[in-house]
Amino acid sequence: MDRSKQLGETKVSTLLLKFSIPAIVGMMVNALYNVVDRIFIGNGVDTLALGGIQIGFPVMLISMGLAMLIGIGATSLISIKLGEKKKEEAELVAGNAIVLLVVISLIVSVVGIIFLEPMIRLLGTTEDILPYARDYLRIILMGTVFMSIGFGMNNFIRAEGNPKIAMFTMLIGAILNTILDPIFIFVFKWGIQGAALATIISQMVSAVWVLYYFFSGNSLLKFHAKNMKLNFNIIKGITAIGLAPFSMQIAASLLQVIMNNSLSEYGNDIAVSAMGAIQSIMMLILMPIFGINQGVQPIIGYNYGAQKYDRVKEALTLAIGAATIVVIMGFAATRLFPEQLIAMFNKKDTELIKLGSHALLMFFTFLPVIGFQIVSAAYFQAVGKPLQSMVLSLSRQMLLLIPALLILPRFYGLEGIWYAGPVADFGSAVITGLWLLKELKSLQERHDKSLETQPQPE
Repeated sequence: MDRSKQLGETKVSTLLLKFSIPAIVGMMVNALYNVVDRIFIGNGVDTLALGGIQIGFPVMLISMGLAMLIGIGATSLISIKLGEKKKEEAELVAGNAIVLLVVISLIVSVVGIIFLEPMIRLLGTTEDILPYARDYLRIILMGTVFMSIGFGMNNFIRAEGNPKIAMFTMLIGAILNTILDPIFIFVFKWGIQGAALATIISQMVSAVWVLYYFFSGNSLLKFHAKNMKLNFNIIKGITAIGLAPFSMQIAASLLQVIMNNSLSEYGNDIAVSAMGAIQSIMMLILMPIFGINQGVQPIIGYNYGAQKYDRVKEALTLAIGAATIVVIMGFAATRLFPEQLIAMFNKKDTELIKLGSHALLMFFTFLPVIGFQIVSAAYFQAVGKPLQSMVLSLSRQMLLLIPALLILPRFYGLEGIWYAGPVADFGSAVITGLWLLKELKSLQERHDKSLETQPQPE
């Protein structure tokens, strides 16, 4: 059965598993880079070093966003060109994209290193955390080109129809990072710089693997020198498509900057480090949901276009149910083992464990509704309603959380920052629920109408 036919006829639950599991593995592997770094740094260096990574995280988000801008934008164009049987044009897009990835990442590295210290101060550091953030970011910025090539060009492998090779690219980097971190931190005693070095070496190996795939003759797409001359129309096409995911990364980076500055103003070094641990736990819980999103979107989109609205509703219901199970399991873990979860990041720092476990309980108060909110926002994207999708996607992280971070601490101090999380989660879930109810009512009306127009048996 061909792909399009299976999307419309195969059992929806079977499709969801088939499409979601590889995506979940990929998302979890991607998350492990940062989480593993934070665990080893917190235990192998100290709590201030954990805060150093938290301060530098917005820069890493922007670097990733630029790689997404080029990588995802080019991948969409490549897929279209390959679908149109225009392989040479697809290779021209790929050639332009690799040049853009290298040039932009080198600019980020040079500018970031030149203005490193003032940039770190702008990101909300304290004086005690600043040296750690500086040591970590300096090395990370040197390796930006490896991250850009590995992450950006890995999307091209997916466009060729090789998701397993693309997944292996991420696996090899994450596994190597997990091996090198304890060696560099505990054996060689290189501290936070060792963690940064482990990260860029792992990214370099992933980049070399991707380049080997394309230049060894095994790939469908071939790279030719003539295709690496930048073409304005191609650059315009790439950036136009990649602008949405890039904007989301910039929004996430802005949120991190505001969060870090609020933590520094109303809290202390421990509060900054505690939030680093909390966000790592949040990342591990939410990554499977993003994988479910990736899996359900083609199912919803195809059946919506085919006017099979009953299958659309079934796919949405199953995805929301699966996502809700994930967040409820995460919520239960945070209720039952808050101290143990924070202690993963530094088992000796009792102050971090005490403050972090309290903050974890407060910040995750409405975690069970997050799965529903994230999947519902993705539904609108799948059915071709980008405005609703963007508003709902931004509502939790930007439209509600940022105002809450700016207002609540003025009245409640550091506790106000912990309150901001549940306020944003609950508010975004209510907005999403109201919007989705209206959409489902419209969907049911379309379904009933399609039944009425079908020819009746004599």
